[in-house]
Amino acid sequence: MAAVLVAAPFVGLYPVFMMKVMCFALFACAFNLLLGFGGLLSFGHAMFFGSAGYVTAHAAKVWGLTPELAILLGVAAATVLGWIAGKLAIRREGIYLTMITLALAQMVYFFALQAPFTGGEDGIQAVPRGRLLGLIDLSQPLAMYFFVLAIFLGGFLLIYRIIHSPYGQVLKAIRENEPRTTSLGYDTAKFKHRAFVLSAAIAGLAGGTKALVFQLASLTDVHWSMSGEVVLMTLVGGLGTIFGPVIGAAIMVGMQNYLAQLGAWVTIVQGIIFVVVVLLFRRGIVGEIGAAIKKSL
Repeated sequence: MAAVLVAAPFVGLYPVFMMKVMCFALFACAFNLLLGFGGLLSFGHAMFFGSAGYVTAHAAKVWGLTPELAILLGVAAATVLGWIAGKLAIRREGIYLTMITLALAQMVYFFALQAPFTGGEDGIQAVPRGRLLGLIDLSQPLAMYFFVLAIFLGGFLLIYRIIHSPYGQVLKAIRENEPRTTSLGYDTAKFKHRAFVLSAAIAGLAGGTKALVFQLASLTDVHWSMSGEVVLMTLVGGLGTIFGPVIGAAIMVGMQNYLAQLGAWVTIVQGIIFVVVVLLFRRGIVGEIGAAIKKSL
């Protein structure tokens, strides 16, 4: 995967398109950590993605911070929001937890719509990319591309390590059978809350990076439809797989980009593909491939 992404801009793939794929792939991987390995369905993950984008954009444009500090500030904001949302959401289970996350996300959306520093419906525009560490000019497309690539691979490896750590094994046990995990002496509420915070932080990393790539933080990133899109990406690629969210994000972003001339029909096409995947590939694309070759992907 790393080799393909490094070679992508040199074989004719548009760098901005690939950067968008990587941002959404990292977002989907963060969501998959919570749902695919923790069994916690959030319909409000856009609040972490979008809020980090707003904080990053504001810090870079108004406060003049360097890109790495602006993104870190966005991640910190998403982490705090994830800590609060997690504390409230894990008090309930199933559909009730899901609806709590959706309600919290809508609160964040209306805050972004009304707050004076967010720019309302216009968002925060013309966000400067700045110089990485004060040295590398990120206004150059190739420099920005490899900066985003480094962030994506770092986030992906972090998730990979979390999944394969003792903590990750307990998280899977909670997903499979929470009462039995509790009987083994694990504080499942604490584990679920940590998963919420970790997922929110990595989603915030993706959101902050996207704000710099497109030099824009907008209401689209905190809208409930963004939370729905990341669910689609994860399910299409393969829930509970390592590479599934990456493939799912590439497919969804690719459809939005290359089928743009269809206008509103893009949503119809996405819906049809989602239905086909759910009916024919219950494990998702990567999940079915992994099952066929009997290897965890």
